[in-house]
Amino acid sequence: MSSAHHVTEEGRSGPVSVTLDAGRGRVEVSGPGVPDAVLLRNDDGVPEDRRTDEVTPVGTRSASRLSLTVGGTAAVLAPAPGRLSRRSYRVDATVGGVTYRLVPHTLAESRLLRDGTRLAVFQADGDAQVLAEWSEGVEPGPVDISVGYALAAAFGTGAQHFLAAVVEVGAEALPW
Repeated sequence: MSSAHHVTEEGRSGPVSVTLDAGRGRVEVSGPGVPDAVLLRNDDGVPEDRRTDEVTPVGTRSASRLSLTVGGTAAVLAPAPGRLSRRSYRVDATVGGVTYRLVPHTLAESRLLRDGTRLAVFQADGDAQVLAEWSEGVEPGPVDISVGYALAAAFGTGAQHFLAAVVEVGAEALPW
């Protein structure tokens, strides 16, 4: 597992720096115009061979093993288990009474919602390079930016459509 760092120019907020250390289970988002966001995986008490999964950039979708702080304030993080449907790969985070949801809507992209309103579409594939396209008419706030980048970097974006996933699972079960 490796560490990666990427800086993206994010409009009015200026540069946004994303560091992903998959081995340590750590994502950091920072920049002069955004609050620092830190998402951590806790491996205490977890056998070494069960600490990480191969699919999730931060290494797990287990809420009990993850923490998120934004601007030094603890947030509530609730990733869904990630099974067959796209929706099962959603990740919810509550920051200062505001609920964010990152949910896949194509194979490569996920939407970021704030209290149910679409803010942006994110793309990230596990190498700290996160791309955001903010919805027309949306002026993202500093916390919106930090949370969106942190969730996209930590969990990746996109997922297969349910039917494609079912076909793939069925094909894997066939004896070739």
